[in-house]
Amino acid sequence: MSLSRRRLLRTTASGLILAPLAGCGGSTNGGGSTGGANVETESSAGSLLRSTARLPEPFTVPLPIPPVLRPSSAGVYEITQRVGQAEILPGLRTQVWGYNGIFPGPTIVSRRGHKTVVRHRNELPEPVVVHLHGGRTPAEHDGYPTDLVSPGSVHEYVYPLDQPAATLWYHDHRMDHTGPQVYKGLAGFHLVHDDEEEALPLPKGERDVPLMIADRSFAEDGSMIYPDVHSDFISGVLGDCVLVNGAPWPVMEVTAARYRFRLLNASNARRYRLALDPPPPGGASFIQIGSDLGLLGAPVAHPGLQIAQAERFDVVVDFSGYPVGQEVTLTNRLGQDGTANVMRFVVARKAPDDSRVPGKLTDFRPLSPSEAVAERTFTFQRGGAERHGTSLWTVNGRAFSPDHIAATPRLGTVERWTLRAQNVAHPIHIHLTPFQVLDPGPYATGWKDTVDLASGDQVEVLVRFDSYRGKYVFHCHNLEHEDMMMMANFRII
Repeated sequence: MSLSRRRLLRTTASGLILAPLAGCGGSTNGGGSTGGANVETESSAGSLLRSTARLPEPFTVPLPIPPVLRPSSAGVYEITQRVGQAEILPGLRTQVWGYNGIFPGPTIVSRRGHKTVVRHRNELPEPVVVHLHGGRTPAEHDGYPTDLVSPGSVHEYVYPLDQPAATLWYHDHRMDHTGPQVYKGLAGFHLVHDDEEEALPLPKGERDVPLMIADRSFAEDGSMIYPDVHSDFISGVLGDCVLVNGAPWPVMEVTAARYRFRLLNASNARRYRLALDPPPPGGASFIQIGSDLGLLGAPVAHPGLQIAQAERFDVVVDFSGYPVGQEVTLTNRLGQDGTANVMRFVVARKAPDDSRVPGKLTDFRPLSPSEAVAERTFTFQRGGAERHGTSLWTVNGRAFSPDHIAATPRLGTVERWTLRAQNVAHPIHIHLTPFQVLDPGPYATGWKDTVDLASGDQVEVLVRFDSYRGKYVFHCHNLEHEDMMMMANFRII
């Protein structure tokens, strides 16, 4: 670990306490005992980092909504990456590294096929890289891990956005430093709209709500704490405080009507199994209408949703069956103690609602295995390479190198990739290229850019290379695994 990374986030004897077990534990009052282990629970690979700050009682902080960024008169979105101060825990100030100094960063809203230019100015003390996660973006604007934006410099990212309406997000992607820099706050929504989506009678306006879920841990003075991941946290960093849009266990007043929620798991290493308590009378908790990269062909009802790091689920929740005054908790069935809850909704009033979820959402064409012109297998595991005496996370036994190309698919083709997870669970993200999961199960339908694998699992995906030529990466989106070299290149020729 470089000295600059050691300085990135505060790590002190008083502010870093390891839980004796890894997983989804946590306490709303912080505290904990020393010791630690890289143990995988059913939900998450990693070790729990306990806060020493006194965390607030759940459901006492209002849910914030990230501001929508407006372009300049020249049509350019201007973002300054800088240090900011936020009151995340009531009564305490937390330093964040934020887009425009806030966490989450401002939401960018674009239209399909309309070029979006985002100009980033780096006023942070470290280099940064910006990746538009889910964007169909030319290689030079994708945010390759070594395409650094140095302190004091400016870089323009150009996004053609020739892709369907979807919930995308942008975040830091600097090689070896993605975990701590995203943890510190470098993440925000980028929503793409199109005419087809807007013509649907789905909830709109104030009933279309982005929800960024992330876990963090805090020192007594309110600062975020992040460990040396070369020690007990090499499998991942699990916080004990669940944030939604940057607020701890927030509460949101809702009308007894349908709402559209754009769920994003922006945690470094934590998975969630989300459910409503109590569930809507006579119905499923969630009606899924979209996946990572856009609308499903038809809605899917879920009593609960399992969401891995970087995945997005676009869902509708119908509050109309609850009485006014009902409290509805968004729970995490993979959590314990404080991390068993995410946020709360309070049904505050009744109002007319002309929204609905139609039986058909879009024309969705499943890819066929017969379309694949090549087959490749990639195994994600720990071992095969070392750095400074530490065994690294690898792809097919190789640590990431910008010079090694693991695959050379041809533009305009479809390939069949088998993705295997060993040692612990791995959520796998492929840049640029949308894919479909064969035999997807309940949570991996539609067009995906990230697929979740439990330890020992494998999936087959059909990857469509139809956008741009160039070099891109695919990697585990457990950010500590990514920083410890679980990433590989492919070059579209």
